[in-house]
Amino acid sequence: ALSLPSLDGRVSHPDLDLALEMADIADGISLERFRAADLVVDAKPDTTYVTDADTAVEAALRDVLAGERPGHAILGEEGGVTGEADADWRWIIDPIDGTANYLRGVPIWATLIALQHLGEIVVGVVSAPAMPRRWWGSRGDGAFADGVAMRVSKVAAVEDGFLTSDGYTSWHEHGKGDQFMALAGRFWRTRGFGDFWSHMLVAEGSVDVCIEPAVSPWDVAALQVIVEEAGGRFSDLDGVARLDGGNVCTSNGALHDAVLQALA
Repeated sequence: ALSLPSLDGRVSHPDLDLALEMADIADGISLERFRAADLVVDAKPDTTYVTDADTAVEAALRDVLAGERPGHAILGEEGGVTGEADADWRWIIDPIDGTANYLRGVPIWATLIALQHLGEIVVGVVSAPAMPRRWWGSRGDGAFADGVAMRVSKVAAVEDGFLTSDGYTSWHEHGKGDQFMALAGRFWRTRGFGDFWSHMLVAEGSVDVCIEPAVSPWDVAALQVIVEEAGGRFSDLDGVARLDGGNVCTSNGALHDAVLQALA
């Protein structure tokens, strides 16, 4: 589709426009339930948590897509897959990324919305209304944070770099604890900001690398196009730009191979 720049950093792209409208709907639902005294929280079989806000957001977005894009498939964290398995178009939704933060009253959480066409992520929106921040990108049109174009950093040496990651215990649980600790010790600075935000900091150029040892497709789909459109690189820890690798590395590109080699 033809995409033209606009004054607020958005582009004239019908699918991006729809994703941003969906993010508005999601923000309204999730903010209303954030820190609610009667928030309903359940444990899922994988020991992660789901709240009534998670399910309400995903249900609302599925309703929108049923009306606006009836021929598109949907993959959602809470509702699984609907639509044709071989559909050309598929929406990938994480209704609340950072549910553990959400249920504890920590404002670092977001709704992630992505659109995949023939296997390629072409639209991504990350909306974190409690921060409040929003990031988006569409293939070939660039990446934006609150309407301002983003570019990754130009840091070229690990020793000068800023690394963000999941907690060190997760790396030990996934058999790469020693490699992670050795790698982290080489960086100028290492911090854990959590979930989507770490990757958006890579896209903004505030940090240089983010690595996570365990992710699902809905955790990273929206992030991929945003990071790549900001000039960065996205891959699993084997260096493949895929959503289903089970882990993820985003970077400014310059440090990517060194990080993957250190974790191999």
